[in-house]
Amino acid sequence: MQHLIETQQFDREALSKLFALATTLEGKREESLKGKILASLFYAPSTRTRLSFESAMMRLGGNVLSMENASESSSATKGETIEDTIRIVDDYADIIVLRHTEVGTAAKAAAVSEVPIINAGDGIGQHPTQAFLDLYTIEREIGRTDDFHIAFVGNLAYYRTARSLAYLLGKYNKVKMTFVSAPELRMKDDVKDYLKEKNVHFEETEDLESTMKVADVVYQTRVAEEWIPNEEDYKKLRDKYVITRPMTDVMKEGAILIHPLPRAGEIAPEVDDSPHAVYFKQAGYGVLVRMALLKLLANGEKV
Repeated sequence: MQHLIETQQFDREALSKLFALATTLEGKREESLKGKILASLFYAPSTRTRLSFESAMMRLGGNVLSMENASESSSATKGETIEDTIRIVDDYADIIVLRHTEVGTAAKAAAVSEVPIINAGDGIGQHPTQAFLDLYTIEREIGRTDDFHIAFVGNLAYYRTARSLAYLLGKYNKVKMTFVSAPELRMKDDVKDYLKEKNVHFEETEDLESTMKVADVVYQTRVAEEWIPNEEDYKKLRDKYVITRPMTDVMKEGAILIHPLPRAGEIAPEVDDSPHAVYFKQAGYGVLVRMALLKLLANGEKV
């Protein structure tokens, strides 16, 4: 049994195994997890992560216990700690997917759980399965996971999916990163220090249009109001990096635009028809990656 808490804990070999399995599951329904139960425990809002995990479990023949808005509907309102909640829920399920508002909660849960814990996002910390499906999307759409240029755009200080993918790409070769953001939303030093240790080349800029012309992958993010400490900063920054159709029209042939979604105006609707826009396919790939992960973890396999 192994918990999934952060992207750094998995190596390239494990990810290759995961991605290969995900591809074999495309379009499949099976009964490999028949009799297994997934507890979907979400203390913060989610559409894609929660539903894709639940869909993945059902496509594998398993069952789901789902609690959304757990911060208001669970015994947390009565003062129960996350550790006590997990000690109870792991009697009810074979695997737990946990989203929480506080950084480090998934690690606390893993410390007491007797069943696998999957971190589905802990505040502004990490969201490892999103990073996995982001990388899987890159592999499927540009055909490689080494030797490419990725531009992370927008809310890099607080957006956990961008942070998680940057950590994950530290394992790959000849990956160049460009962080495009306003000074207030620059990537934090923990990620940059990690990349320096891994000898990953990165640069920082505020020039989005020039960067989009040369990147193989453009990773747009939402300037999430709930994570911006200062309301005035949010109002000033929310429309700073909006990607329009003319901007995507000058992207390199074969380059892709991805986004973990939801979007809130930072990608114009007319971009959806661009051949570079693959963010809806990206969300669909999430089901495959989560099916593969559940199949491995719920059966006690190392990944």
